Amino acid sequence: MKKTLATALLITAASLALAACSQKPAETAEAPAETTEAVASETAGEAAPVMVGGAPMYANKNVVENASTAPNLKTLVAAVTAAGLAETLSGPGPFTVFAPDDGAFGKLPAGTVETLVKPESKETLTGILTYHVVAGNMDAAALSAAIEAGKGKAELTTVAGGKLTAAKEGDAIVLTDAKGGKSKVTQADVTQSNGVAHVIDTVLMPK
Repeated sequence: MKKTLATALLITAASLALAACSQKPAETAEAPAETTEAVASETAGEAAPVMVGGAPMYANKNVVENASTAPNLKTLVAAVTAAGLAETLSGPGPFTVFAPDDGAFGKLPAGTVETLVKPESKETLTGILTYHVVAGNMDAAALSAAIEAGKGKAELTTVAGGKLTAAKEGDAIVLTDAKGGKSKVTQADVTQSNGVAHVIDTVLMPK
């Protein structure tokens, strides 16, 4: 009887020892999970990319690369491609781009966009698109400072050579083109690797 009891105790002790050993790998396996959570936490602490039309705009991509993924900038991308400006706007810059969204192009008279993207209209289209680009990196703070310094107005010289007038209407920055048309910045400070873009609600027109 004693022998049987001793044997049972030995078996129980062995089982407990095996159970203890089997727990060690599980504890070790938890370490990578904790490391993953730490990395995820660090990543979460980073600034999230700005969203345009529901698509993320990455600061390490250029104007054309980012615009190409934005669902609300399809007409602009098509126009840039038709004008042969994709390579130029993919360059080092820096550029400040006032980017009309699809709604802005939709305000133009019927058939205007279709006519502008034709090969024979390339020069006109190029003039309109470059009228939306200013050399340098002017974020909203810089634009606001220029407006304040100009006592309510700031004159911007575009890559096309024409002038834009920037002013404030409430908290919004509003641009006035050479024909007196106005366009409001609806989304400012979309950082690019080669500058900054500001989404606007109306196409700007040069003389």
